Amino acid sequence: MMSRTRKVLRTLTVLIGATLAGCAVGPDYKGPPAAGDAKPNFARAPAGASTESPASRWWTQLNDPLLSDLVERSLKANPSVDVAAARLREARAALSAERAKELPSTGASAAYLRAHGLTSALGAVSEGDSGDTNIYAVGFDATWEIDLFGAHRRAVEGAAASLEGSRASLRDVLVSLSSEVAQTYIQLRDAQERVHLTERNIEIDRRQLEIMKRRRAGGTASDLDLARLGNQLDTAQASLGPLRTEVIEQMDKLCFLTGNAAGALDQELTPEQRVTLGRLSAIAIGDPARLVRQRPDIAAAERRLAAQTAAIGQDIAALFPKLTLLGDVGFTAPTPRTLFNGSSFTYVAAPLLQWTPFDFGRNKARIEQARSSRDEAEADYRRTVLVALQDAESALNRFGKQRNTVGDYANAKISAERAYSLTEIRLRAGTASTTDLLDADLKQLQAQLSYEQAVAQLSIDFVAIQKSLGLGWDYLNTGP
Repeated sequence: MMSRTRKVLRTLTVLIGATLAGCAVGPDYKGPPAAGDAKPNFARAPAGASTESPASRWWTQLNDPLLSDLVERSLKANPSVDVAAARLREARAALSAERAKELPSTGASAAYLRAHGLTSALGAVSEGDSGDTNIYAVGFDATWEIDLFGAHRRAVEGAAASLEGSRASLRDVLVSLSSEVAQTYIQLRDAQERVHLTERNIEIDRRQLEIMKRRRAGGTASDLDLARLGNQLDTAQASLGPLRTEVIEQMDKLCFLTGNAAGALDQELTPEQRVTLGRLSAIAIGDPARLVRQRPDIAAAERRLAAQTAAIGQDIAALFPKLTLLGDVGFTAPTPRTLFNGSSFTYVAAPLLQWTPFDFGRNKARIEQARSSRDEAEADYRRTVLVALQDAESALNRFGKQRNTVGDYANAKISAERAYSLTEIRLRAGTASTTDLLDADLKQLQAQLSYEQAVAQLSIDFVAIQKSLGLGWDYLNTGP
């Protein structure tokens, strides 16, 4: 009889699970909506830009081994990466917990009871005339909530989408971090070069001031000429302090980005370690469709939309009855020797049906809230795509215009160098003075400074393109 009952219960359980396995209320997620006009190419792509797939380790194109090393160190040591990685592990654990809810919950128990005055009506036997009773019990229980309307399945869908969203968020951190390291490094090298050129400028001003003092003593220069040169020297010296402060700040920022304490990289980031950045005349940028596929922030927004869609089904399922199967098997006996006899066996099997049809609109309010959250997630996805496309177009436009600016400053630099050479020839021929040569040298330095700043800005604009394209995250494996 007992065996027959267990078979019936097992058969009913299988039939219920098989019959209701395909039932899940709520909307099915059918992919992200269209966002923006689909274009085959970027509208602001600079001349020479290639539609080939851009390189993942884009920082190597700047031809600076130290920069590449700093970027790769930051991707492995920055605390922001650790935070995002911890959130990824948390989301993975949440998915495992949701999947476990689809399975029965089981437990085991063992008990010993000694009582006085307990009657044999409970299946106990007293010991002699003392009236004391012993009860030994071992049992196993199980609880299984049948997923009638797919609430658990929707929860698993949502947790899986959240996991993928956390993975995309980690990748977004890697993209932002690599670009921030590169931009900070470029700004550091630019500031160090400006310090060097300003120091040379100050030296020229001092030499000019000494010459002007001698001319003033000889009566061939006025006090106004002397005051003007003195003011020029003071201004140059005053600009040196903020530049040196900027150098220290950029070095400390690189320390933070690479997971180090301030000052840890001072020996590596000396001006002598500076190299000329690689030429950036031709770059690979892909196309808008590839951008939408590869940008991690877009992927994270799309996964949030999928998770919010699944949440609607969870709330709709709460409107319907909930079926839970309860079961317990065990052995109860007055002595350990008779505990596992057939007569000691007990079992309980019970289906529990729960339903709250009259909740005064609470579930419907939650459903409406979930649908509103889903609509918000969809709008956020479309906004994220549009912002990404605009970001890329703006970065491409700035790069193209700055490349022209670099060319103009390069011509100005060549002209200033030629003017200095001609003045030097005139000085040897006696048709130009030392002051004329110092003036030409000063203009040459100023042209050099403007050119170096333009090149640095072009490199920063190049980094901005790589960030807008969502590149750099797949350098490290973020896990399955």
